[in-house]
Amino acid sequence: MLNWRRDPGYEQSIVLHEQRMKQLKNDSERIEERTKRIENEIEQLDRENARLETLLSCVDRLCFPPESNSTPPPAIENDYGSSLR
Repeated sequence: MLNWRRDPGYEQSIVLHEQRMKQLKNDSERIEERTKRIENEIEQLDRENARLETLLSCVDRLCFPPESNSTPPPAIENDYGSSLR
């Protein structure tokens, strides 16, 4: 016949394991909530960036119309230039 005794720390080990599992589940839920908040913030920032890009393009169009160019136009000789010599 076997002489079997229960591990005296078995119940305590089960309780600690269950507590750890609950803590891990809570941590996981907090991380998921934080991830969702961050994703929402990223979406909001993307919308704001798109709006700002639109506003910047409007400012560029108003302040720098297509006919204004950063390079100066070529010099034009006038008709009276040769007669002044």
